Amino acid sequence: MKIVIINYGAGNIQSIKFAIKRLGFDAVLSSDSSEIRNADKVIFPGVGEASSAMKMLLNSGLDKVIPTLKQPVLGICLGMQLMCNSSEEGNTTGLGIFDVDVVKFDNTVKVPQIGWNKIENLKSSLFTDVPEDYIYLVHSFYAPLCKETIAQCSYGINYSAALKKDNFYGTQFHPEKSSNVGEKILENFLKM
Repeated sequence: MKIVIINYGAGNIQSIKFAIKRLGFDAVLSSDSSEIRNADKVIFPGVGEASSAMKMLLNSGLDKVIPTLKQPVLGICLGMQLMCNSSEEGNTTGLGIFDVDVVKFDNTVKVPQIGWNKIENLKSSLFTDVPEDYIYLVHSFYAPLCKETIAQCSYGINYSAALKKDNFYGTQFHPEKSSNVGEKILENFLKM
């Protein structure tokens, strides 16, 4: 199985690569559109600020490649947010895969939300044999609940912890940093 982690300059790519290795798989880091298109599984990571990350995608042409992928694709954290229609962070237009707009937490909660939070209301095969348990998050922006929500967290309000549309999945949390629960979610994705 060929697993490609998209390397566009805004990713937590080494920790994801190590997590995949612990599961017994190898992943390659690539920004080559042909290599990405020919992968069996694609992971789209992201750490940082939305408008800067989107500029890197635009400059590499990957903004045109990612929405056309047919294999299972997993966006993580900012990667998931960039797969949405837009983000309030830097007034960024997203890839439009998930039909939801990313917004900032209001001032009733401390931002960023850093640490462990419980995922609930789990739907989809991404969460097969995954309990409603704690996962690791670092974010100031979130996707509201929508028809594509497959897991949620509560932090002042209920929001989307994970999204799914067709072959595209996204997690606001970091499965690669979420202990056994995150490892099982990654394993489920790789076995799709």
